[in-house]
Amino acid sequence: MRLLVTGGAGYIGSVVAQNLLDAGHKVTVIDNLSRGHRQAVPNGADLVVGDLAKKEILAGLFRLHQFDAVLHFAAFIEAGESMKFPETFFRNNTANALAVLEAMLEGHVSRFVFSSTAALYGNPARTPIEEEDALHPTNAYGESKLLVERMLEWFHRIHGLRYASLRYFNAAGAASADQGEAHQPESHLVPRLMNVALGRQKHVEIFGTDYPTSDGSCVRDYIHVSDLAEAHLLALDALDRSGRMIYNLGNSQGFTVREVIEGVRRVTGRAIPVVESPRREGDPAVLIASSDKIRRELGWKPKFAELESILGSAWEWHKKYPDGYAGR
Repeated sequence: MRLLVTGGAGYIGSVVAQNLLDAGHKVTVIDNLSRGHRQAVPNGADLVVGDLAKKEILAGLFRLHQFDAVLHFAAFIEAGESMKFPETFFRNNTANALAVLEAMLEGHVSRFVFSSTAALYGNPARTPIEEEDALHPTNAYGESKLLVERMLEWFHRIHGLRYASLRYFNAAGAASADQGEAHQPESHLVPRLMNVALGRQKHVEIFGTDYPTSDGSCVRDYIHVSDLAEAHLLALDALDRSGRMIYNLGNSQGFTVREVIEGVRRVTGRAIPVVESPRREGDPAVLIASSDKIRRELGWKPKFAELESILGSAWEWHKKYPDGYAGR
């Protein structure tokens, strides 16, 4: 297939783009490189540097190529930032997704795979969370993604859009020796811990130590980026059989922030100094997603379910590229 990957210079989008190429598809990546890295785009993919807000760029792409499907990753992802600048998240995540959908309508492209998030659930009434559970985001990031999911439902009903929405929370790990996680600025726990282990940061912060969890720190469900990528390919293939799919992606087990810190200490053999800080607004106490539905319906199964395998792959990449993609 000829596929368009938006945000394909980012962490997850670039790994999915590589897997698509490995599967024999033709891939075009569009990314404005504001948060992504040119070096992360896999060899063999066509890179278009452009902003999704510029409709003429999208229109030109869809005139040039007859895409079979779009996989949409382009988004701002920092929940804390979204509580300071919600307007940028609704513009970038929600309005730009609408621009892509409009371009798809004009280009007669009817298949869409959406990178969604477990942040849609907010503070869940139960865990593990199931797809039918209530959606009550506690931050503007989650709300910006929920609005896209609501648009997708209407586009499905009215225009016949075939879509898969994949909800996940904490992607981590490195897909290969050359594809890892690096953001500017870096706010994700695992790469921050790796930077501390490398001596590039003095300490890591724990935001909130009074949550109703086993050790007072937040609980999250970590999933290896390669397992996420595999789920996107399965969902893309399944769009031939189903017009609407919503799946959680997780390992169905959670780890506290303190447990992840201890895991990094074991994997790296390095000291990890900790500073305890107040809670961040909008952070739920526990997010663990049940992935029973996608396991049952698409046969998906995580290959890197153990925390230390996730952390170990991240450590190997950060040792090789201590400066992130700037060092490639």
